[in-house]
Amino acid sequence: MKLNIKVWIAIITMAFLLLPVFTFAAAPAAIPLFFGIRLEFIIFALTLIGVAVSHNKTMFVALGGLLALLILKYLFLPDYSFIEHITGTTEQEGEWRTLLNLTGLLFGFGILAKIFEESGIPDKLPAFLPNDWKGGFLLLVLVFVISSFLDNIAAAMIGGAVAVVVFKGKVHLGYLAAIVAASNGGGSGSVVGDTTTTLMWIDGVNPMDVLHAYSAAIPALFLFGIPASIIQDRYNRITKDANKIVKIDTVKILIVMLILIGAILTNYLMDFPAVGVWIAILLGSLLRKTPWDEIPKSLQGTIFLVALVTCASLMPVNELPTATWQTAFSLGFVSAVFDNIPLTKLCLEQGGYDWGVLAYSVGFGGSMIWFGSSAGVALSNMFPEMRSVSNYVKKGWFVIMAYIIGFFIMLGVVGWHPHAPHRKDKNDIKTEQLLQPVSTDSLSH
Repeated sequence: MKLNIKVWIAIITMAFLLLPVFTFAAAPAAIPLFFGIRLEFIIFALTLIGVAVSHNKTMFVALGGLLALLILKYLFLPDYSFIEHITGTTEQEGEWRTLLNLTGLLFGFGILAKIFEESGIPDKLPAFLPNDWKGGFLLLVLVFVISSFLDNIAAAMIGGAVAVVVFKGKVHLGYLAAIVAASNGGGSGSVVGDTTTTLMWIDGVNPMDVLHAYSAAIPALFLFGIPASIIQDRYNRITKDANKIVKIDTVKILIVMLILIGAILTNYLMDFPAVGVWIAILLGSLLRKTPWDEIPKSLQGTIFLVALVTCASLMPVNELPTATWQTAFSLGFVSAVFDNIPLTKLCLEQGGYDWGVLAYSVGFGGSMIWFGSSAGVALSNMFPEMRSVSNYVKKGWFVIMAYIIGFFIMLGVVGWHPHAPHRKDKNDIKTEQLLQPVSTDSLSH
């Protein structure tokens, strides 16, 4: 049976985006190699291609890939423990925090988006947004700004909820890709706007050292935002209901604000924004009926993303190439198919990166494929048509273009200024102390 053109486009696209991943894959170990590449990476690549081709069964493909990886680990690594991988050990932090936080945010922000939609504000916005392509672009700017101080998942979900209303339910796939890109780009230069930049901040990177990511993200916003808005305007224009009387539910607006504030506070205080989100949702349920039926709607997408992130965490990416701007550029493409959290952790351990350049790469890069960021997966729960890699890339091509051009604009304007390692391992400090020359005064004693 011949593969249709869409399947071939998906396979070629995935192969192109996976090329940078394979440069990290040829490490000797007990796991068998296939043409110098460890089998874990082969399975992961096949899983991603399966997701790209069978976009209606992504959850089952991701779970199948995870099962195959675990079987491989247990067959060839006798001391391997998946439980320790999740819970952690004394030497290594487990993945439980990331996975639990991600699950809580996906479910919680699904409820947030519904409450925001029911508050009446999205129905009121057409009266203020221009009723041409500039209205769509202004909405993308709002998503970008919201994401600078709020998690990118929430920004994408709010943007999607508004788009459903102002475009009367007819939202172009390319515009959905632009919403994802706006939510990821807006958080790239802020340590409270994205998980990766927050991780840098917690690890000791100065917040000012990631700020210049906006020198790429802002031009990228215009590069993808304008064509996406023009395409959406031609597909379905914003319509103003002049005679429509909209009732604003101030209590629901209060609940939305409470959820957002809870996410920001617990993200800052505990590095666990999901806790604040759910405390606020439970408190809000005392004031208004909570749309609990949004949880089943988000279930498959959440299971898919958690399974895929777990697969990515099982990859033996124990070292990266030398920290150069070329490496940072390629990491943007890796981020489109690989969890950017472990990538960021490796970069922090390695040191020597320009943190603003890296923040843009790993933050915005995930926008190039719908499952490359948690914002994309969360939005796909609202718009299942996003789950086709070939259609997503074909109709959102300007996101890839914007990433590349934005990166080189930043490189030309700001340049590449690698920072010295911001922290030192205790063993390195002890070694430095031992290697320090002994003064003659101390010898005399």
